[in-house]
Amino acid sequence: MLNISGIKDGIVLDHIAAGKSLDIYYHLGLDKLDCEVAIIKNAKSSKMGRKDIIKIAGNLDNLDLDVLGYIDHNITVNIIADGVIAEKKSLKLPKKIVNVIHCKNPRCITSIEQELPHVFKLADEATKTYRCLYCEEKYGK
Repeated sequence: MLNISGIKDGIVLDHIAAGKSLDIYYHLGLDKLDCEVAIIKNAKSSKMGRKDIIKIAGNLDNLDLDVLGYIDHNITVNIIADGVIAEKKSLKLPKKIVNVIHCKNPRCITSIEQELPHVFKLADEATKTYRCLYCEEKYGK
């Protein structure tokens, strides 16, 4: 049995769909941060069958949790302080996401002005549909 020790201060992302942890790792920009990260893939779960878990040690106040809400709003975010769960955050679909998905419309200003951020707003929560802020191009999950 694999054993990954607990963390003193940081965040534990639990109930990640199996195989999605590396996507989350890069979307959160964890590869650019100077912090300890443990990724557990395909852990056994009574609720999900298999799941991924990410443990991130350190002060992560500037972490954008909206990205997690877009990827999978069922992920559990546990804030760890002094070795115990201090807070559990529930996620929801964000109203706006920036540079997570990219507009595929060749006439969109973002394809010409490439330094512009790719901003999408939630158009329909039921269908998880987002639209480009600039050209209204539809992007559905």
